[in-house]
Amino acid sequence: MSDSNLKDKIDLNRLPKHIATIMDGNGRWAKSKGKVRVFGHKNGVKAVREITEGCAELGVPYLTLYAFSTENWQRPKLEVNALMSLLVNTIESEIKTLQDNNIKLQAIGDISKLPEKTRNSLLRGIEDTRNNTRMTLILALNYSSRWELTQGMQRIAEKVSRDELKPADINEHVISEHLATQGIPDPELMIRTSGELRISNYLLWQLAYAELYFTEVLWPDFRKENLYQAILDFQGRERRFGKTGEQVVS
Repeated sequence: MSDSNLKDKIDLNRLPKHIATIMDGNGRWAKSKGKVRVFGHKNGVKAVREITEGCAELGVPYLTLYAFSTENWQRPKLEVNALMSLLVNTIESEIKTLQDNNIKLQAIGDISKLPEKTRNSLLRGIEDTRNNTRMTLILALNYSSRWELTQGMQRIAEKVSRDELKPADINEHVISEHLATQGIPDPELMIRTSGELRISNYLLWQLAYAELYFTEVLWPDFRKENLYQAILDFQGRERRFGKTGEQVVS
């Protein structure tokens, strides 16, 4: 089935407001072609363009890409350095496209720990696009959900210690307001490529009621057609949020 046929089947009135992705399989893709892992990361940039364009064209308001986890620092130094350079080059080369398409760039994660050149490039991109309104593209960089939750709990504890917040007043809303995703709606659809069936310390709080979609496609091969398939799968599911199927229908 062609891209256009799949796209035509999507109900634009039932789009997920926020799609989160785990871009997995770059290394295996490169290995299958007899190349080093960095080759896979470089070719994964095209998939980033495809899914960003696809979401913007459909009207998905938020897209989050898991670009670099806190655990990724454990990878070989050569690969980490190459990833940081690739981030700089990609951000700088894509800013015009983001501007032309009215897309805002944001980031979640401990970006203070990124190399200075990478951090500065990211902050420039965020500043340059801050007034854009069509869609928000969020990069999870030096991010892990346990780090995020720990930071959030520490900030809440500090407010309690200063008598700015009572323990009895801590609820789901208060916790959400102290996370990196403050002000961003929770993802309704999470896509992971490469066939791995786990969420890898990613948006653990926010994915509580997300629909999870796993595909065998390796990230560098992910295209708009694959995005459309994921959205159609999402639209074919019954989202109950703890209710019975009968309650949802009524």
